[in-house]
Formats: sequence, C-alpha cells, structure tokens
Amino acid sequence: MAAHKIVFLFDVDNTLLDNDRVTADLQRHLQREVGPERSQRYWAIFEQLRTELGYADYLGALQRYRLEHPRDPRLLIVSSFLVNYPFANRLYPNSLDAIEHVKQWGPAVILSDGDVVFQPRKVERSGLLEAFDGHALIYVHKEHELDDVVQRFPAEHYVMMDDKLRILTAMKKIWGDRLTTVFPRQGHYALDPKVIAGHPPADITLERIGDLVKCDLKGLSGGK
Repeated sequence: MAAHKIVFLFDVDNTLLDNDRVTADLQRHLQREVGPERSQRYWAIFEQLRTELGYADYLGALQRYRLEHPRDPRLLIVSSFLVNYPFANRLYPNSLDAIEHVKQWGPAVILSDGDVVFQPRKVERSGLLEAFDGHALIYVHKEHELDDVVQRFPAEHYVMMDDKLRILTAMKKIWGDRLTTVFPRQGHYALDPKVIAGHPPADITLERIGDLVKCDLKGLSGGK
C-alpha cells in the first residue's frame, strides 16, 4: 500500500462515545433485573476479568456470571440489553463532525481495544463504522500492535485521539515525532488527577472531542 501523508487514529470509549454513561445505564438495568446483591457480583466478575484480559468484557463477564446462576432467565434480558443498546445516542456532541473534519487531510481509522463481539457491535450500532468508511482496528492491546497499524495504514505521520494518557504515552515512546497525541479530557480516566499526574502531557489537549474541528492540519501534524 502507498503511504499516506497523514492518518488519523481514534479511540472509541470515552473518546468518541460516552462509555461512562453506557456503564451507568447497565448498572441501573442490572439493579432492576437481578437485584443489588447479584448486580454487585456481576461487577466483581467484570473487574476480575478486566484484570485478566486487560480490557472491559461485558459479555464475557455475563457468561462467567451465568456459571454461578445457570437457571436465572433474567440473564437473557441483560444480554439483550447489551447487544441492542442504542450506542448512537451516546456519541459525544460533534464527534461525527470531528471525524469529517480530519478526513479532508487523510484517512480516519478507529483504533480500539476490546473483545471480538461486543466492541465491534458497539462500533457498528453507534454509526461509527460507517463514519470511518469501514476503517476499524480492534486489538487486545492496541499500543502493542502498532507495527500492524503501519502495515494496514502506512503513513508518514499519525495523529492519535485517546482519553487515556497511558496509551498516548506508550504510543509516543514507539513512534516519537512521527506521532501527534491528542487528549480529549472526557471520561473518568481523563479527569482523574492521579492518572493525569502519572504521565507526561499530550501534544494537544482538548476539553472535548468536538473541539477537534478547531484544529488545523499544521497543528495536528506537528508543523510538518
């Protein structure tokens, strides 16, 4: 593949889509359907699984929860809630405008972490897959797969939008000046003072992803 001048990479959860609200909606749904005690058990399994896998696996936690309650028919209701969730309603304001804004200069690509069922479903049902012209990469740990990103979307320069400074820092260590990091201060990770203090600042900090439309190519490409 011929190299592009610049490629724009976007995280999904709490970068383009308010995943904190999705989680809050699921918490309320679980409380209503299975009660507080079993709801707490689900989230304990969820956190345990996230520690094991390194990413959030909502359906995987539900499967593991089912092993403890194999006869609970309410699990089917919870499963349906997750699979059919209206993710398009949880896109941040002007997130689609931000995507279209940068596409005038180069390809825009989803670069996300997650499982192989729920995360692609989220990307599709939110309308993001269409907004990105089908360009979506979902890994277990995306910061470890940058060589694959380069092979699939070769470019002289990359711009990465992510709410986690940890991810931006890890990618910057690998790509150096070849990467411009953009940090939208959205979601609980981006607003946690301890998390922020533990990493160097991004090249560009935005209060919200919609502010990306105010950025020009020179600023995003590091003046190149």
